[in-house]
Amino acid sequence: MSNRQGILYVVATPIGNLGDFSERARRTLAEADWIAAEDTRHTRKLLAHFGIHTPLSSLHAHNEARRVPELLARLRGGGCGALVSDAGTPLIRDPGYLLVRAAAEAGIRVSPVPGPCAAIAALSVSGLPADRFRFEGFLPARQAARRERLHALKSAQATLVFYESAHRIVQALEDLVAVLGAGRPVVVARELTKRHETVLRGGAAEVLARIRGDPEQRLGEFVLLVGAAPAPDAGTIPDPIRDLLRLTLEELPPRRAAALVSDFSGLPRNRLYELALALRKSAEDE
Repeated sequence: MSNRQGILYVVATPIGNLGDFSERARRTLAEADWIAAEDTRHTRKLLAHFGIHTPLSSLHAHNEARRVPELLARLRGGGCGALVSDAGTPLIRDPGYLLVRAAAEAGIRVSPVPGPCAAIAALSVSGLPADRFRFEGFLPARQAARRERLHALKSAQATLVFYESAHRIVQALEDLVAVLGAGRPVVVARELTKRHETVLRGGAAEVLARIRGDPEQRLGEFVLLVGAAPAPDAGTIPDPIRDLLRLTLEELPPRRAAALVSDFSGLPRNRLYELALALRKSAEDE
């Protein structure tokens, strides 16, 4: 894969089922001059299975900053490299951001070789709305921080997508029940594309009970999805939003202020415009 201009390929690899490894991904890794892998031991097994012998080097969270200059020099010299993570699409809660950013800033072509991604795979089968979602990575390991994060996301008007580990899945669901409520829609997708793949759907308390009652459902790798918060009552404007609108009216006309606060809060623009007119009139009457 010699080329006068170096290219960095960002290559997705299987999250479980090796049949998901695309022909293009295999060819790209076979023809690259080098592969930067999150865990060379893991990637070496994948390459051996497909008879790929491209030289491997490590690129993980602890050495990425140190390795970037060397890999960037190879790319500048015309070599073509490939970036892979242990499974799925690189950079989605995996290393590689520093290398991709440096290559892009250096004017080097960065080209995706798309494929498996656990978050997107789980979202596609969750049964939850996928037109708007937020990928939040892993929840904090400590309960206090985890609950604080959930409180911050409690009113999010989007499906929430998390990764979670086997030894914390129960605690994460317990905190979901405590912070977001027992009935909040939850989906737990476990071991996607593997032999023991399961997708559990229901209210947060119901899914928690099913996982508590079945030790097998506490094993493997998890994607945790949470339904969006109920839309706020269009007829009720919370006090903090009223205060924000009042402050915005000090600088903007009612229609523009209402539009700005609507974009921020998700509340109906026409309702905020009516309130803005009322607030402006009240201020003029004082």
